[in-house]
Amino acid sequence: MQYKDTKEALFIKRPNRFIAHVLLDGKEEIVHVRNTGRCKEILMEGTKVILEASKNPNRKTAYSLIAAYKGDTLINIDSQIPNAVVFEGVKQGKIPLISGVKYLKREVTYGNSRFDMYFEKEDSRGFIEVKGVTLEDGGLAMFPDAPTERGRKHLAEMSHAVSQGYEGYVIFLIQMKGVEAFSPNFVMDPDFSEELKRCSDKGVKVLAYDSIVKENEITISQAIKIIGI
Repeated sequence: MQYKDTKEALFIKRPNRFIAHVLLDGKEEIVHVRNTGRCKEILMEGTKVILEASKNPNRKTAYSLIAAYKGDTLINIDSQIPNAVVFEGVKQGKIPLISGVKYLKREVTYGNSRFDMYFEKEDSRGFIEVKGVTLEDGGLAMFPDAPTERGRKHLAEMSHAVSQGYEGYVIFLIQMKGVEAFSPNFVMDPDFSEELKRCSDKGVKVLAYDSIVKENEITISQAIKIIGI
């Protein structure tokens, strides 16, 4: 997935989860943050960040913050993009376990949940739920970076779908390169993490993939080892 109009800036501060102050072309600018997570280990004063210009001239903020450097690693923090990246990856056959898809649709309701994707193969059908991952510590990627009751309910609903004969996949898209493994974040959200373990035991396939991240692009890359489930 590509961004069409990007610029570099320096992060100053984030007064709330929706906006940030950055230094752009020598001037302080207020920008929209496309991630309501904490991202405290990424968005620190002086960090080089990547902005995308808005196509809407009437919007209050002219730019959105979509990525940031952590050392030499560029991390995409755009929470709106993982679904599109995985959708593109499935269509292009980059996820072997979900190959041979004849029909693929985004945003499909099942029960009380709306899953990110629904697919049909020659002899099966199923759902895909995507979670974007930006938290990394010592080569270990983790999700979530804040408690998510909504995410836990999605997992329970996915288990139910599998019990009814559907295939079910939860894909954690790690929005960076350089990680060695992925784990649910038991310390931050034990309920979500335990639910993920139950999902796996009930037949939901849990996958993790890293990404190739550029300042104007992000694409799905390689499968990453999962630990803790």
